[in-house]
Amino acid sequence: MFEGAYVALVTPFKDGKVDGKKIEELVEFQIASGIDGILPCGTTGESATLSHEEHDEVIETVIQSVRGRVPVLAGTGSNSTREAIRLTRHAREAGADGALMIAPYYNKPTQEGIYHHYKAVADEVDIPIVLYNIQSRTGINMLPETTARLYRDCQNIVGIKEASGNLDQMSEIIRLCGDDFNLTSGDDALTLPVLAIGGKGVVSVVANIVPNEVKQMIELFNVGDITGARAVHFKLLPLIKAMFFETNPGPVKTAMSLLGMMDSEVRLPLYRMSAENTTRLKKALDAYGIKQVALSK
Repeated sequence: MFEGAYVALVTPFKDGKVDGKKIEELVEFQIASGIDGILPCGTTGESATLSHEEHDEVIETVIQSVRGRVPVLAGTGSNSTREAIRLTRHAREAGADGALMIAPYYNKPTQEGIYHHYKAVADEVDIPIVLYNIQSRTGINMLPETTARLYRDCQNIVGIKEASGNLDQMSEIIRLCGDDFNLTSGDDALTLPVLAIGGKGVVSVVANIVPNEVKQMIELFNVGDITGARAVHFKLLPLIKAMFFETNPGPVKTAMSLLGMMDSEVRLPLYRMSAENTTRLKKALDAYGIKQVALSK
């Protein structure tokens, strides 16, 4: 569980409200494309702008739509430990298979504070927990020693989504934690290098539009076809870069709109893509050769 290609699912909005029907359609598209698992309410899901009620609604809708066909790893992190406990408890009660918890942001706790934050949630809620380290968003870097300590002390902490961009740090995490610990890439562009050092997969942004290719690359690597995996990696790379022309998830939502999958609506303070970057995005989609996706609007 929590290995392979997981999609960091966008949260579709319609006139400012969560579009539950569209969530169901996106889930069906992902499962039909062979995705290994689904992550609702992550950074790509704009969790920071969801109310608690909406957060619960999105997770419940995804779980109900998935119907046990693939694991659901629900985003439940917060910069408030009490709030993280509540969100994680709800995810467990709703039937999520695990919880992805971003390191506490804005507060900038010490490594000791990070440790006790995660341990408090792990002690309170009996659900598999995947840590999430992304210093560019949180302002703090969770050190390998802290990760290893949590893995050692908390039976239900089973892995980490690593988006530090630092392969040296990821190698040290794997060295300290061993092969049973699930380290997954939090950066699409680093999925193949992370697999090469012993990572188990990716939580992917670009999988919102090309889930089958993301999964194909991982499967090729796992059967020893490194040349084939490299070919998919280099094919994906320009498209991956296009997903970050502006702040995620603006570009991927715009791409999904251009492909007929959903509306591109984001919530303030995020804003629609500029005309210049939208033109660049269109060129990237054309160059990749993506066919329009047959999903209703």
